[in-house]
Amino acid sequence: MGANKMSGTVAGLVQYIVVRSDLLITLGWPVGAVIAQACHAATAVTHLYHQDDNTQRYLADLDNMHKVVLGIESEAKIRNLSEKLQEASVDHKLWIEQPEDFPTCLVTKPYPKEEIARHFKKLKLFNGE
Repeated sequence: MGANKMSGTVAGLVQYIVVRSDLLITLGWPVGAVIAQACHAATAVTHLYHQDDNTQRYLADLDNMHKVVLGIESEAKIRNLSEKLQEASVDHKLWIEQPEDFPTCLVTKPYPKEEIARHFKKLKLFNGE
């Protein structure tokens, strides 16, 4: 299966990763632990939606994947974002860390940017601050 490239990305597909910035700032998690949360969620969403056409196209050209990593301030806000994405039928995984049992990260399956960018326009790039 060949990848259809457009401006260096796989057919304009993007995967959004939203990480709770308060894990670092307020809760004092190490940077590596926060990065691990994003990795867990990205792996889980890839597994959950592996048969999806967008996911298959995205994975067909690994060197040109496009991800946007955003920060969100709190547990309440990431839960709210997940609910809004569910209402809009945007496939994603809200990663719930165990044994703490609270959400740390949210990742969408790959989508054309124009289809889902509006859901993330109020968030800023994750910078660990």
